[in-house]
Order: sequence, then C-alpha cells, then structure tokens
Amino acid sequence: MPPLLLCLSNVFMTFAWYGHLKFRSSPLFVAIIVSWGIAFFEYCLAVPANRIGYGAYSAAQLKTMQEAITFTVFVLFSFFYLHEGVSLSQLAGFGLIVAGAALVFLKP
Repeated sequence: MPPLLLCLSNVFMTFAWYGHLKFRSSPLFVAIIVSWGIAFFEYCLAVPANRIGYGAYSAAQLKTMQEAITFTVFVLFSFFYLHEGVSLSQLAGFGLIVAGAALVFLKP
C-alpha cells in the first residue's frame, strides 16, 4: 500500500511543481496558489503512505522509495505532459540514481 500511495502522491506533486510550465502566461501568484492546492492532495497521500509504511520500511527506505518513484513519474510527466524528449544520458543518470537508491534496501 505505501508504494502505491507514494506513486499517487508523486503524480500530484509533479503537477504541482511542473504543471504550471504549460501556462507561463498566467501570473506567478496564480501558479503558486494552484500549486499549493494540488500539493495539498499530495500531502493527503504522502503522509498516510509514510505513516502506514513506517515499521515495514525504515524512514530511509521510505524516503529512498519516494525519490526513485519521483524520477519515474517525472520522466513520464516530462514526456507525455510537457512533450519533452528524454535523452539517453538523462535516463542513464536517473537510472544510476535509482541504482544507488537501491543500496539503501540492502541488509547491512
């Protein structure tokens, strides 16, 4: 359940942070207010994800999971919503970060 909630929360947060880029003619204060409104729903999912997940996962594992999910959601968002290409070097860089994050899940 926590990974699913984190995925959904990241969709909201990605739209809050980057969705306004398609509407650059809108005043900045409108973008901020709308982003805050979207971020509220992100918190409604992220806080329960962390609350439910803590114990089954450590705090470091939850944070690492969230960051890896963030990269995945961002690549999809960038490609499908912003219509930006994703270069091989960007994918490789994100992949290395995710691979590094996987180390957090290894037992000591």
